[in-house]
Amino acid sequence: MTGGQRDDTARGAAAATPDEGDSHGGDPFDDALALVNGPRRPPERPGYGTGAGTGSVTGAEARSGAQARLGPGTGSEAATVRISYTARAATPGDAGDTPRTPPTPDVPYTPDDPFAPDDPFASRTPSPSDARHASDPPAPTGNRPDPTDPTAPASTPTPALPWHAARDIARRAVTEPPAPRTSALAAALGRTLAAPLTALTDLPSFDTSAMDGWAVAGPGPWRLDHPTGTPESRPATGILAGHAPTEALLDGQAIAIATGARVPSGATAVLRSEHGEVRASGGGRRLYAPRPVPPGQDIRPRGQECRRGDQLLPAGALVTPAVLGLAAAAGYDELTAHPRPRAEVFVLGDELLASGLPEEGRIRDALGPMLAPWLHALGVETAPARPLADDAGALYEALAASTADVVITTGGTASGPVDHVHPTLRRLGAEVLVDGVAVRPGHPMLLARLAPGRHLVGLPGNPLAAVSGLCTLAEPLLSALAARRPAPPYRVPLAAPVHGPPRDTRLVPVVYRDDERYGLMAAPLHFQGPAMLRGIAAADALAVVPPGGAQRGDELELLELPWSAGWTPEAPTDWNASGER
Repeated sequence: MTGGQRDDTARGAAAATPDEGDSHGGDPFDDALALVNGPRRPPERPGYGTGAGTGSVTGAEARSGAQARLGPGTGSEAATVRISYTARAATPGDAGDTPRTPPTPDVPYTPDDPFAPDDPFASRTPSPSDARHASDPPAPTGNRPDPTDPTAPASTPTPALPWHAARDIARRAVTEPPAPRTSALAAALGRTLAAPLTALTDLPSFDTSAMDGWAVAGPGPWRLDHPTGTPESRPATGILAGHAPTEALLDGQAIAIATGARVPSGATAVLRSEHGEVRASGGGRRLYAPRPVPPGQDIRPRGQECRRGDQLLPAGALVTPAVLGLAAAAGYDELTAHPRPRAEVFVLGDELLASGLPEEGRIRDALGPMLAPWLHALGVETAPARPLADDAGALYEALAASTADVVITTGGTASGPVDHVHPTLRRLGAEVLVDGVAVRPGHPMLLARLAPGRHLVGLPGNPLAAVSGLCTLAEPLLSALAARRPAPPYRVPLAAPVHGPPRDTRLVPVVYRDDERYGLMAAPLHFQGPAMLRGIAAADALAVVPPGGAQRGDELELLELPWSAGWTPEAPTDWNASGER
């Protein structure tokens, strides 16, 4: 069970509201603070519980160091924050053994709250007091946690990464996508070309008729002759598609021809059937046109679209149905493409029900039914979501046995008594790449490398917070595994102002609306709380709201949802949890 889910349940009894984004009776930002956050403990003093000993990083050093690495002119690789779990535990001589206990421990803090201007763990600009406390002498030693103990809590929280930096780290976490595979055309759908698509033949491969009508030679009128050996009493069928003509047309002759049929030698144009008139003349028939027919009219010449050897598409192109058609036309029976990433989803929580109505403190699992189809829409092979109890041993066994390229967990990423993701990753010796992102909702998301080529994305347990983590970390990671090129940022003006925390990015569900002044706009939806799905279910995209919020007319980056781009329920399901196909 997730800490975020428990906190939401406790707060809901004291201040239940169906729509924290609605503005009935006041500012939605203030309403959210009062209704969603509930009572809040005072923030700690800067530097509390940190020290400058060997193997430790003070709060000021961590924040300033992260800002230096993420500043202008640095590469994305330099921005990666890799922190071993043992380095995060306290070591002799530092102040890590001083617990980060706030003055009022009786009021829990919700780490995935989307509105938290006074969040003591949110990213912020270092202050002079940070430097002062960073230089304080180490606190007296006490009962330090064992750095090798997987259940020992980390003594110094990692500073949350800026949203864009975290997303870039996720994309660059894949140094090389899996090796390409050759398969039949249909099996390549949704994959990424590993090599340029080069034409194996001219397109079209011969001169073809673009219309039903007559192939004519020279200026009109033209004689309509029967093919050799055809009785005059039998109507002439002319040249049909798929049948090569056997005789050349002489000047002044015409012959009926179908769309797509090969144009006979000697023909100079095709006269459309609706433009020609056939008249009896001197015991025969003649074809007349109302106006002169220019040479080449309605003939698709050989090589009009491409010549053999031309590059049709570059490597990295997504294999869509149209690409399959082009490849077939160009002579391909197989394509070499990068395989689809394989993912496995573990939904954690004793409180989750698989069916029926909520009862006795238990709630329906909303993430299991949502995440697998969402991953399918992203072109990922995934087995059905697997529920796991709040048990550290069960989580360890599941992660150790998984063969997926990416494991996605839901819940357990905070520091509650049954939040087992961090301890389990320590036990597995995983490398943490992202541990906390300055975004609302979804702050306690994480990204870890389990082994070369295998990663874990830890999503918060609240549904909209999980969507935020999916779009922030999972989507760019899976896109890199599939060798897809990053899509350019898409920006649309905002249709209404959106409040936001002062230091964190905010992801808000929006729908497209037409405006007389701005044209296409993004209208924010209500029901934006971390535990809510009503807004995202009606949304076309997520708007990336910068720290401090945005005003009407501000152009914001949008993350389009898969179904807004023509999602289909047909999805690859040929992989199961054991890795078999």
